[in-house]
Formats: sequence, C-alpha cells, structure tokens
Amino acid sequence: MKAVVQRAVDASVTVENETVGSIERGLVILLGVTHEDTEEDARYLADKIPHLRIFEDEHGKMNHSLKDVEGQMLSISQFTLYGDTRKGRRPNFMGAARPDAAAQLYESFNKMVMDQGVQVETGSFGAMMNVQLTNEGPVTLILDSKDR
Repeated sequence: MKAVVQRAVDASVTVENETVGSIERGLVILLGVTHEDTEEDARYLADKIPHLRIFEDEHGKMNHSLKDVEGQMLSISQFTLYGDTRKGRRPNFMGAARPDAAAQLYESFNKMVMDQGVQVETGSFGAMMNVQLTNEGPVTLILDSKDR
C-alpha cells in the first residue's frame, strides 16, 4: 500500500457537488492498494500514520503526532498512486488492485485508525471526487508498506 500523507489546516471531499467528508486540523491521506497488499500492509500504515511526529510543538519542532494534537483524518482512496508512467504517455494502472480487494483493504485501514480513537472522514470509494485542502507547512510524506 502507498499513502501520500499531507498535514492540513482543513480539508474536504465532494462528490457530485455534495460534501461527503471534511476535517479541521489533521491529515489528508491518499491511499493506494496494489495486488500483493494484505491486512498486514493496512495494519502497518494504520499503526504508523497516526503516530508520525509531523505536527509542531511550542518550539516549532515536529514533535507531535496526529494523536497528540487530537487531529482528524480525511482518507481518500487513490488507485492512481499505482500508475506506471515508464512507457508511453498514458499511465498504466495494472498495478492497482481490483476494486473489490482495494475497497476491502481501504475500509480495513480506516477502521484500524478509528479503533485508535481518531476521527476518520472518507470520500466515496470509486467515485469521481474533488478534494480540497489547505496543506500546512507544506508537509507531505509518501509511505509505502513495502518499505519496512
């Protein structure tokens, strides 16, 4: 699994002009699933992301985690993270997991984070979504569950 993690002042996701998820201070997660991913990959990211120390303390140092600041998470499914652009000009998305498997692992990831007491808002899996956020910092990290 791949996750693009963005520290945000606020964020929202709309589907067909209707807001389906929004957060105040917290993290926006774009989450991609590939064929080889398992519940173990979802658990790795669900355990790692809420504890990343990427929020500033009173001295301006990144010493606090999402849990420390009692932030929220906006989780968006993002199959295009597995787009292969090595050949030609049109990305190949064969590396992305099939929708049924991806949806199951995406939901597992979200539940695992919620089970830690984090408020998780989501987009609509498989829908065309518009995501709006104010990236604070900006702070953006890319995590891959295979890079352990």
